[in-house]
Amino acid sequence: MSDVLRVIPLGGLGEVGKNMTVYEIGGECIVVDAGMAFPRDEHLGVDVILPDFGYLRDKRVRAVVLTHAHEDHVGALPFLMREITVNEIWGTRLTLGLVKSKLDEHGLLRAAELQEADPDGAPVQLGPFRLEFIRMAHSIPDCVGIAIGTTAGLVFHTGDWKLDHTPVDGLRTDVGRLAELGNRGVDLLCGDSTNAERPGFTRSERVVGEAFRQIIPTRSGRILVSSFASNIHRMQQAIEVGVDSGRKIVVIGRSMKRNMNVARNLGYVEVPEDALVKPAQLDEIPAHQQLILCTGSQGEPLSALTRIAYNDHPAIKVERGDTVIMSSRPVPGNELRVHDTINRLTRNGAEVLHEENADVHVSGHARAEELRTLLSLIRPKAVLPIHGEYRMQSAHARLAQDAGVPANSIVIAENGDVVELSSTGVRIVDKIEAGVTYVDGLGVGDITDVALRDRRHMSEDGVLIVVTTLADNGSVAPELISRGFAENDDELFSEMRDEVRDIVRELLADDMREIKLMQEHIHDGLGQLIYDRTRRRPMILPVVIEV
Repeated sequence: MSDVLRVIPLGGLGEVGKNMTVYEIGGECIVVDAGMAFPRDEHLGVDVILPDFGYLRDKRVRAVVLTHAHEDHVGALPFLMREITVNEIWGTRLTLGLVKSKLDEHGLLRAAELQEADPDGAPVQLGPFRLEFIRMAHSIPDCVGIAIGTTAGLVFHTGDWKLDHTPVDGLRTDVGRLAELGNRGVDLLCGDSTNAERPGFTRSERVVGEAFRQIIPTRSGRILVSSFASNIHRMQQAIEVGVDSGRKIVVIGRSMKRNMNVARNLGYVEVPEDALVKPAQLDEIPAHQQLILCTGSQGEPLSALTRIAYNDHPAIKVERGDTVIMSSRPVPGNELRVHDTINRLTRNGAEVLHEENADVHVSGHARAEELRTLLSLIRPKAVLPIHGEYRMQSAHARLAQDAGVPANSIVIAENGDVVELSSTGVRIVDKIEAGVTYVDGLGVGDITDVALRDRRHMSEDGVLIVVTTLADNGSVAPELISRGFAENDDELFSEMRDEVRDIVRELLADDMREIKLMQEHIHDGLGQLIYDRTRRRPMILPVVIEV
């Protein structure tokens, strides 16, 4: 059996989102996490962004192992399972519960065997991989780090984590197991880098609960709490305060309803049955008795909170005296959408509380002092910073060096880098293709960078369709259809028609009647005229029809 372990990140390095790492040895591999990322404003029309699964198509994937159920770690799983044969999926009880619901929606529930990972149980042997699950506190219950034992050495993959000494469910990061792992000798630490730049310690999730207790009982209007649908602890704390304040609880948003149902069925959320009401019943409940839990904390265009902000929700309307609590931090790239939602809600009369003006959000990721603590517990021989932008990875690397890890044993890698762990240490030995896959509606991977470039082009300068009819008698009749470009400039349109006639007549005079060439000449000639007159470059689509 090979004594070289290959670690290949397909996502999550140099970025926040779509976390996915391949561990490969002896011709077999496991995949840790399969996450998606949010599209940015330049990804026009794209719904989600996935890792490129191409490298795995000819591999034997022993299992997909999940650290927790956040979308940036499990959102790509159904799409992965459509392309790659996955026999087993390992995850903790809540993680599997939420994943099961997701797979059911995609018709993939029976495509793989779901295996429960028990942090208190015995190690699991998957071919050449010996897996141990270690409980880690995060902003979602049932989060684990994974110790991966191989003949090449022992790797600890942290997943998302922080040192929360007062977690809502009482399940702390298991520092005892981490210390024991360090005593055995960890050859490589693959660690969460998200908050490596931030000094100190991340505050406990209970800080948000205390803020809810200060805010909710003092408000007289309806209260909306928006967070990630997977933030079970946040929902539980809001529900407890709402019920104690005599409010009825309404859950809005498909993903939040689904996660709430799963969490309640598994015992992770407790809410009195008589406290839950349907959105249609809100008309019968006074505003001061309403507590609404909803999606949309990232300003997603079709989410519940965004529709409410734009007065487009059938059941909920925000007005003066209402309070909206946005209990999350914008994911990098979503800031403008979030600010727009806040502005709209404020314009409608609501008071909007968010991370900048109230203690309504804490991070789920370890800050610098916690990373130092982990490094001192684990005492790794080598470190591979993962889960974060390059600046975050670099900050994590500096912390590792301060902790005594040799500089030549710290690898700052990118997606697609092939990192090898062997008896001689750790190093980057190769690079594979590791791009992105765009999901647009029902299409997966059919949107390319060229398509996005064309969409950006149309969004910036508009589009002009030129339909030119050629009659047998030699007459030329161009029609112009414009969207987003000079639609009311009659003088320019008249000049453009004349230009098209002149171009076509010159071509006919030279007996050049090939349609593709005519379209090219129309495109170039009209494009130059438009740029000379307007300094703009709309997308020009010439159509030539012979009648």
